[in-house]
Amino acid sequence: MPTLDSPLHLDMYRTGQKNRRLPARVKQALKILLGRGNVYGLEWGDPDTSPPLAYIKDHFLLPYMTGATTDIEIGPGGGRWTRYMLGVQRLYAVDFHQELLNELKSNFAFPNVMFVKNNGDDFPGIPNESVDFIFSFGTFVHLDIEIIERYLQSMRALLKPQANVVIQYADKSKPLGRANQGFSENHPELMRRTVSSQGYFIYEEDVQTLWHSSVIRFGIRDAGR
Repeated sequence: MPTLDSPLHLDMYRTGQKNRRLPARVKQALKILLGRGNVYGLEWGDPDTSPPLAYIKDHFLLPYMTGATTDIEIGPGGGRWTRYMLGVQRLYAVDFHQELLNELKSNFAFPNVMFVKNNGDDFPGIPNESVDFIFSFGTFVHLDIEIIERYLQSMRALLKPQANVVIQYADKSKPLGRANQGFSENHPELMRRTVSSQGYFIYEEDVQTLWHSSVIRFGIRDAGR
């Protein structure tokens, strides 16, 4: 199972760098001209063109984007999903790897984007009760449940009462989830128990759209009250 100091994410990043050099970048020229851009992470699917990822974008991300919110993205990589979050009032991009934050900053150095290097499960410098929305895709799939628990504990104090948290996680109940050696041992029942045990209310789940993982949306307020 990958640990926090595992080279997995940096190895993926460096592979992506090679793929974006000449002649690979020449092959991408038409895609760039069409507006897809040379963003690290698109090699694993573009939410503008991949139907499953487009659904995640349209259902779990864009509805929560407004000009008045303060948001967090955990593990943004090169900005595959960050691109859609730039219109918020303030966006904290949180990552364990400074190298990846530098990559993100090279593409998205906007005044409202704060780049936060964390210790693997915390949110340095982000004020309590200031956050409207947290999003993470492509990160929690690699985290053991104990690290996920620590993240859930750390983020709770940051959330406003009506905040939403959306996390994609590994789903080993699916064949492609089991086949991915870099994915942690997780599945919907375990994720539900973990989220609920930390005092959150589960608002919505999607265990169908993605072929190797699932998505959960939750918060600190009972939406039924």
